[in-house]
Amino acid sequence: MPARVTGAAAGALLALTAVAAAPAQAAGYRYWSFWESDGGKPWTYATQGPATARPADGDALGFRFAISNGTDDTSLPSVAPDFPGICGGVEKKDGTKRIAVVVDFGGPADAPPGEAPPKKLIKVGCAEVREDATGAEALAAVAKPLRYDGSAMLCGIAGYPAHGCGEQVTEKTPASKTPASAGPTASTAAEGSGGGPSFGVLVGGAAVLALGGAAIWKARRRA
Repeated sequence: MPARVTGAAAGALLALTAVAAAPAQAAGYRYWSFWESDGGKPWTYATQGPATARPADGDALGFRFAISNGTDDTSLPSVAPDFPGICGGVEKKDGTKRIAVVVDFGGPADAPPGEAPPKKLIKVGCAEVREDATGAEALAAVAKPLRYDGSAMLCGIAGYPAHGCGEQVTEKTPASKTPASAGPTASTAAEGSGGGPSFGVLVGGAAVLALGGAAIWKARRRA
């Protein structure tokens, strides 16, 4: 093969390698995640929203504001679900239940532009609510005001943040680290790559190969 043909092929390969190695865009979400603990067990990601969840006496609810790429890597509340420590001094009354509530406001890195988390980053309290009360009612008993959007998604706790609700946040990550993508709830459709290269990388690679093939074809004609 003529040297100029070999060079064209090598150039196409190098260009494709550069495209594949370029930083990828990972889609995350800034939102309040919701966690549950049944009878002192470790935090588990809730499978339903606080407006429909109905915890039992002795349970704990956790809320953490953070930027996350999915439920698996969402930051847990930084305080353990310690029902005895939070509600130990509260006696159960007839017709009511006691729910330990932990609210973790996250840190400055998670704050929306122009906002800052409260100076006291952790708020805990024991909610005394009626026996059929929801998780949202238990939260309101400890950390109101609460803010919801039109679809009943929890947007703000104790006035934080003042604006926004589950907005997407895009950040650059190395292509070698494939990010998980998820929305504020488990039912949100994933956006971004799975286990393979992103659509943009594939398209870019195809374009590079097409250009390389055209160069080779022209070089062969000249030869």
